[in-house]
Amino acid sequence: MPTETVSQAQPMTDERPASQPGSLERGIDILLALSAASRPVTLSQLCRSTGLPKSTAHRILGVLCSRELARRVGNAYLPGELLESMAGITRARVPGTRGVVLPYLLYLFETTRQTVNLAVPSGLEARYVERLYGHNRVGSRSDGLDRAPLHCTATGKALLAFDPKLRQELMARGAFERLTRRTITNLAALERELAQVRRHGVAYSQEEFTEGVACVAAPVFGPGGRVCMSVGVAAPAHLAPLAKLGISVRGAAQAISAALLGV
Repeated sequence: MPTETVSQAQPMTDERPASQPGSLERGIDILLALSAASRPVTLSQLCRSTGLPKSTAHRILGVLCSRELARRVGNAYLPGELLESMAGITRARVPGTRGVVLPYLLYLFETTRQTVNLAVPSGLEARYVERLYGHNRVGSRSDGLDRAPLHCTATGKALLAFDPKLRQELMARGAFERLTRRTITNLAALERELAQVRRHGVAYSQEEFTEGVACVAAPVFGPGGRVCMSVGVAAPAHLAPLAKLGISVRGAAQAISAALLGV
């Protein structure tokens, strides 16, 4: 009788290559990298942290920017407004301080009867996280956006003057966008003005961001002694008593800084 050959079963191995991440996974990786960064992230930095090719990352960033999940600032990227609102991202603001800060902002509004702004750094912009308006408020380019450039706003200058790293990143640009005939676009001129801000503790913007609008701002320091916010007042340029507003704003900023020590 013929003998039957019994073949021994071999263990099955899956030699198929591991599946590559799809566009959704790659997009999530980019969003996570953006959300984790404290400063704007360049395309090269994103590629290093995610392992994605530049062409792929650039294509996905284009989609994310179009959907407001990311946004471009210069040659770098930040979380977009939609992502920030979904994730509750507010950069450099001391957590849990709204109840501490708001009474001082209300008092400043009652004292000045002008628009009061509280700003935090968001990439290379100032982002307004609290705004108090009166019935006769002055209009600004930032209305509806709640963010503005650092180099031509009082709140932005107050942040720049006391944040060396933020100042270094902005100065690396070398030149700045001109928004009005009074906008400072020269690096040396801006450095001189920021030195005055550090000396006097008050920053000014006189029709540099919006024609007809003058602003005064002062830095707010957190428990660690680092600037975390700036508080400012915006008023019609032809009516703004800058010296008087400067005293009120600086006093409010110092009071908020002192209150934050107890947070």
